[in-house]
Amino acid sequence: MEKANLKPNIFILNGLHCANCAQKVEKAIQNDHRYQDVTFSYATKKLKLKSELDGKKLLDSIQTIVDSVEDGITILSTKPLASKKTLYLNGLNCAGCAAKVEDAIKNDSRYQEVTFSFATKRLQFESNANLTTLVDEIQSLVDDIEDGVTVATSKSGDKTAAELSNSSNEVVYTSRRSSVLKSIKKNYQMIIGAIIVFTVIITKPDQTIAFTGYVLSYLLIGHDVVSRAIKNLLKGNLFDEYFLMTIATIGAFALGEYTEAVMVMLFYKVGESFQDYAVDYSRRSIQSLLDIKAEFANLVMGSITKQVDPESLIEGDIILIKAGEKVPVDGLVLEGVSSLDTSALTGESLPRVCRVDDEVLSGTINKEGLLKVKVTKTYENSTVARILDMVENATSKKAKTEQFITKFAKVYTPIVVFMAVALALIPPLIGMGDMREWISRALIFLVISCPCALVISVPLGYFAGLGVASRQGILIKGGNYLEALNTIDTFVFDKTGTLTKGNFEVQKVVGEKTLELAALLEVHSTHPIALSIMKHYSQDVAINDSDDVTEIPGEGLTGTYNGKALIVGNKRLMNRYNIESKDGDYAGSVVHVAFDSQYVGAIYIADEVKEDAHLITTSLKKLGAKALVMLTGDQDRIANQVATELNFDFYHSQLLPQDKMTHVEAYIDEGSKVLFVGDGINDAPVLARADIGVAMGGLGSDAAIEAADIVLMTDEPTKLIEAKLIAAKTRKIVIQNIVFALGIKLFFLSLGAIGVATMYEAIFADVGVTVLAVLNSMRILKH
Repeated sequence: MEKANLKPNIFILNGLHCANCAQKVEKAIQNDHRYQDVTFSYATKKLKLKSELDGKKLLDSIQTIVDSVEDGITILSTKPLASKKTLYLNGLNCAGCAAKVEDAIKNDSRYQEVTFSFATKRLQFESNANLTTLVDEIQSLVDDIEDGVTVATSKSGDKTAAELSNSSNEVVYTSRRSSVLKSIKKNYQMIIGAIIVFTVIITKPDQTIAFTGYVLSYLLIGHDVVSRAIKNLLKGNLFDEYFLMTIATIGAFALGEYTEAVMVMLFYKVGESFQDYAVDYSRRSIQSLLDIKAEFANLVMGSITKQVDPESLIEGDIILIKAGEKVPVDGLVLEGVSSLDTSALTGESLPRVCRVDDEVLSGTINKEGLLKVKVTKTYENSTVARILDMVENATSKKAKTEQFITKFAKVYTPIVVFMAVALALIPPLIGMGDMREWISRALIFLVISCPCALVISVPLGYFAGLGVASRQGILIKGGNYLEALNTIDTFVFDKTGTLTKGNFEVQKVVGEKTLELAALLEVHSTHPIALSIMKHYSQDVAINDSDDVTEIPGEGLTGTYNGKALIVGNKRLMNRYNIESKDGDYAGSVVHVAFDSQYVGAIYIADEVKEDAHLITTSLKKLGAKALVMLTGDQDRIANQVATELNFDFYHSQLLPQDKMTHVEAYIDEGSKVLFVGDGINDAPVLARADIGVAMGGLGSDAAIEAADIVLMTDEPTKLIEAKLIAAKTRKIVIQNIVFALGIKLFFLSLGAIGVATMYEAIFADVGVTVLAVLNSMRILKH
């Protein structure tokens, strides 16, 4: 059975509380050929996989593997997952219509977890139906709401700015000329209608010819608006911009204001064209920030190479990456030396040198030389796919401001329409003037009422913020987290690997057999301290030289060697077994070793504070932080030294992983908005519990990255400052758009009500404000 046809399954692993065991369980299942696409989240205890096995047979097979690694774990099965599908709604440029389309699909029981991003035209949902059926089903749903929208599996016709810049001048010129010709062809009826109406205005023919000219030009210019209004009205979609514009202009005709009726429709269509261009331009600009996927890969096939789609590569394939090409998938360098431009992933300006046996990440650019690389991850599991998926999925987690605007738009337009009706009827009925005049004012009300400026510019603003952050090496998993960054007042940091380099170096070893005995257990661990000890020992150690090895988070390891107890860890672990030990005044980490209940010696290890960590406290306090807190499992003397050096407000030392959770929850219970920054697998639960969890991506574990809301792709804590600045700028521009759009509309609504505003000014209050708000949103890209 092919991989694409396998149904995904999800299981809950109850009783799995050891992070190290979790890694072993995941690895054991991944190594079994019966399972594919295996992922395990330590934070949620969820195991996801695909397999030809099903039912009880599948459950029993996984239970057997888990039991071989760790006792006491119960596996609970859930129903098979509906697979996630992605479609694109090409041609959907009306934000109000987009909201209606999203609601219609959400209300259809055939689709679950529905999200639509107006910024990217990307519709995501879960369904077990095949893609061909889904395209037809959703096309039918969309057609009931909006004409001219094509449901497709890709963004057909979209070309990013980056793709254009990589093309030749001739291609760009041809593309631009083609675009102009297409625009003329699309709008030729509007152009003819404009010529007719201007001819009538200039020549001033007799009344019959003039009226005929006005009607003809109106139909040529606005026939599609009127036809859409009628179709939508029959579908029950009363309050949309087409209906409002049709009523307003036909009403003007009825009042004998022929010139105003035609010119308003003309200005509306011209403004709509500018609006579509502005939205399209903003979409391309944002997408160009994410243009990190390679278009092809050079696959080595014997003595020849062949250009293939990166998604067709499998683990073990050999590819060539030439100078100037993007790395298509993650891999290992077999031959060649070069430098890689990692700016698209990390925001770092300096290239990184790569040599034989170095890992290369997809999305980076080979600056020079030829690299021969062995594929270590398929495209879907590579860095570039992971980043693109995280950023595009981020649009589904909408900020509170964005959610409010969507709800506000649904009630705003009907309210203004009813106000317009009241404005047309009530004043004349109570003797305040001629009904003709009040109807004219009411029609102006209708033109102004469309909330497009808000519905379009706000989501574009947040998506631009997410795009800019990703370009800086900061992956924010939702507009809600981008917005929430502005409300955080308490910043809590893990120490090792977050504020310090985590590149531990053995400084001194006391005891003849200390290093050798420590290595017997440390070979089982991936902790930075364990790696530093193994590096210093520099001799091969077989994993099966020691037995019954258990890692105790925050303390160390225990096991047996030649049938006798072996203990390697900190003073707290020694105290647990009543073995006397002393750390002294050493300002680093001390690893003690005991064998057969006798103290053997100690290993003294040093860690360094990161160069940019000193900027954290001063910068965050300038940005409004009320409290800066450091949490660590290290001894108090080490914690005190680092906290003092970095000027933290508070620190808590000698903590176990669960203690970190307790401290974070205590701050939350006090009413603080807490952001936690960590990098280790043991930090995953705390990252998930904090209001915002931030994972250090460079050295961070997969579990920490999965649990986090924000991922810093490098190990620079100052990236958090950049994230705060982007969040502040995004919020400022979004608020500007809201205030500007509502302010202008309220201003012109007031002028319209007292008879000062004209139809032309009403058009500016609708389309003109939308264009300006969209362009204002694009200022975020200048960060």
